[in-house]
Amino acid sequence: MWSFLLILHVLETAVGSQQFNILYLIADDLRPTLGCYSDPVVKSPNIDQLASVSTVFHNAYAQQAVCGPSRVSFLTSRRPDTTKLYDFNSYWRVHAGNYTTLPQYFKSNGYTTLSVGKVFHPGIASNHSDDYPYSWSVPPYHPPSFKYEKRKVCKDKDGTLHSNLLCAVDVSEMPLGTLPDMENTEEAIRLLKSMKGSQDPFFLAVGFYKPHIPFRIPREYLKLYPIESMTLAPDPDVPKKLPNVAYNPWTDIRKREDVQALNLSFPYGPIPKDFQMQIRQHYFASVSYMDAQVGKILQALDDFGLAKDTIVVFSSDHGWSLGEHGEWAKYSNFDVATRVPLIVYKPGVTSPFRQPGEKTFPFIDVFQGTREQFGKGQVVESVVELVDVFPTLTHLAGLRPLHHCPPSSFKIELCTEGSSLAYLIRNSERDINREAYSFSQYPRPSDSIQENSDLPDLVDIRIMGYSLRSTDYRYTLWVGFDPVHCQPNMTDIHAGEMYLLAEDPGEDNNVFDEFDHATVLRKLGMLPSWRESLKHHVMCFSSGLKSKGIM
Repeated sequence: MWSFLLILHVLETAVGSQQFNILYLIADDLRPTLGCYSDPVVKSPNIDQLASVSTVFHNAYAQQAVCGPSRVSFLTSRRPDTTKLYDFNSYWRVHAGNYTTLPQYFKSNGYTTLSVGKVFHPGIASNHSDDYPYSWSVPPYHPPSFKYEKRKVCKDKDGTLHSNLLCAVDVSEMPLGTLPDMENTEEAIRLLKSMKGSQDPFFLAVGFYKPHIPFRIPREYLKLYPIESMTLAPDPDVPKKLPNVAYNPWTDIRKREDVQALNLSFPYGPIPKDFQMQIRQHYFASVSYMDAQVGKILQALDDFGLAKDTIVVFSSDHGWSLGEHGEWAKYSNFDVATRVPLIVYKPGVTSPFRQPGEKTFPFIDVFQGTREQFGKGQVVESVVELVDVFPTLTHLAGLRPLHHCPPSSFKIELCTEGSSLAYLIRNSERDINREAYSFSQYPRPSDSIQENSDLPDLVDIRIMGYSLRSTDYRYTLWVGFDPVHCQPNMTDIHAGEMYLLAEDPGEDNNVFDEFDHATVLRKLGMLPSWRESLKHHVMCFSSGLKSKGIM
C-alpha cells in the first residue's frame, strides 16, 4: 500500500507544482448534527455549502472521546496507547515519544504554520505552549475573552449572575463585549489577509470552542430552535443490558449551577424532560453559531483570492451525547460520542475550479429565513478515522507520504498509525469497504460507576474499553489495564458490548451475552495488538450469531 501511495505521490508531483495552503477548521464536541449529514433539525448553511463542493466522510470516528487525548492522537496520527495520553496530565514528547505533529511536518516543508483558538488541548497535554515552537511558526493565538468562559456571566431571570450550563447571552453585556469564537474568527481572517501574496504556503488551524459547554452563545441563536419544537433523544433510557463500566455519569455538566439546582441523583439522574429539551436546544443553537463563524472565515478565502489555492478540512475532536442511552457529554465508546464530521475540500479535485470572479464560499446568514439547498458533495460511507487526516493532507498537499508505523513506534518520530484517504477523495467510492474498521478506546477506574468514571487520571485507570466499529457492528471489550506500563490484558475481560447496526443503529440492544466466548479467549492474548484481538474476536462472534440465525 505504501508503495502504491508513493507512486501516486510521484504522479501528482509530475502533474503540477502548485503549492496548496491548508485551512484546518476544528469544532469542539461536535457530533455530525449538520444539514449535510441529513440532520433534520440543525441549520448549518455555511458548512453545508462547504460540503457541497467537498468529499464528505459519513462514518469518521475519533480514537478517544475526550478533548486532550483525541487532539494529540489526530495531530500526531498516533493512537492513545502510543501517545500514552488518556487524560490531560502528560506531554507526549516527554511521556511517550518525540512524535512529529501534522503542523510540524508542514512547517518542516516550508509552510508558515499558524494556530488560532483551541487546536491542541491547553495545559500539560501540549506543554503549556500548544506545542510551540515545534508545531507553529509563531506563538498560537488565544482569545482574551475565553478567561470568562467558566465564570459567573450567565444572567438569570432575576438579574443575578451564575456559572450555568445554559448560557445564552447578550454579547454586548459580556466582559470585553465579545465571545471567544468571535475573536477566533476575527484573528483567523486577519491572518488570512496577512498571508495574501506571501511567497510561502500556509497551514492555518482554527479551533472553535463551540459547541463545547458551557453553551455561552449569542441569545438570538435560540430563536432558530423554538423550545416547543424540541424533542427528546429517540432512546433516552439507559439500555437494560448496558454494563455499568460502559456508562458515563456526565459529571462535568453536573458541576454547572443550573444543573446542580435540579438536585439529580447519581449516577443516572435522570434530568427532567423539560431541561433535557433545553440542553438539546442550546446545543443545536451553538452549532448554528459556530457555523456562522466558519462561514465568515470561508468567505475570507474568497475575498482574499485564496479559495483556489487552499485545501480546507472541517472536523471535530469527538461527538457529544444528547440524552441517548440516558447519557450526556462524551466519555464513552458509543457512536454519538466517537463519530465526527469530516469534510475535505480541494479545489480542482472535489469540485471544478471557479471562473474568475465567481465565489466558492459566499457567506450565508442563517437568519435570512430561507433554508439553502445544497448538493451532498462526494459522499464516502466506508469507515475512516481521525488518525487518517495527517497522512491524507500530506498526500493532497504533494508532500512526501508517511511510512506506516511498526507495531512498536515509541522511538520513531515520523510515521502514521492511520491511512491516507486521498484515493477516496480523488475517486468516487464504488462500494462500501466492509473490511474497514475504526478503533476507539475509553478508560475507567472501576467496574462500578464512580465520580471519576468520566475522566480518570492515568494512575487510577484499571479498565480500558477497546471498541471496534465496522459498517455492520460495534464491538467493545472492557479489559484489565496496567496504568504503569499502559498495557491491556486482553484475556482479562470485565464486560463486553456487541451491537448489530442494521437492526440496532442506536446501539441500544447489547447482544454480547448471546455468544459463547470461551473458545476464543485463549487466542486473544497471543495476537500482536488489541486491534487484531478485537478483529479476531468479532469474526468469531459474527460466525456464532450466524449459526444461531441471529444474523
